[in-house]
Amino acid sequence: MSHASSDPNWVNAMHEELENFERNHVWDLVEPPPNCRPIGTKWVFKNKQGEDGMVVRNKARLKEGIDYEETFAPVARLEAITILLAFAASKGFKLQQMDVKAAFLNGFIEEEVYVRQPPGFESARFPDRVYKLRKALYGLKHAPRAWYARLKSFLLKSGFVMGSVDKTLFFVSRGGDTTIVRIYVDDIIFGGSSHALVSSFAERMSERI
Repeated sequence: MSHASSDPNWVNAMHEELENFERNHVWDLVEPPPNCRPIGTKWVFKNKQGEDGMVVRNKARLKEGIDYEETFAPVARLEAITILLAFAASKGFKLQQMDVKAAFLNGFIEEEVYVRQPPGFESARFPDRVYKLRKALYGLKHAPRAWYARLKSFLLKSGFVMGSVDKTLFFVSRGGDTTIVRIYVDDIIFGGSSHALVSSFAERMSERI
């Protein structure tokens, strides 16, 4: 492993990442099928800083090693977020922001994808096996698309209507009260005219997504 990945803080961060995989049932360790060409993986390390610039958390992400910056999901433009803030202020809406932890591990994928075991965490019993993905992996080009599809499905089933032009905007009106949701990659901005409805939405999001 690299110098960074041998540091105890980064080792803990990598363990936390793999524990997220297990909790989210991201993959299964299997015998590679005939003609299997598993995708390589790599660790990416980042420091999360607080408002004072101090490091508050070490974050390790296991990513698919090819085209991991590529995205196939709608992304809200900065101008659209600014308009949302102005609209909410004019209506007296209280907005909240939710950073969905391990968001890209919540999107199911339809394709059959195999990846190599994480560097430094290969199975001692089954070193030749590969992981078959059940859900999208960070960096996999399917990941943003799979996450967006799952969140979109949840919102539509909850009665929200998707914007006809802006596919990252969703809204629902009930009894004169309106709730709005804006998707920005793995962040969600939401709010509305009813504090009770907004709180209820936040609880359901935490339970199901």
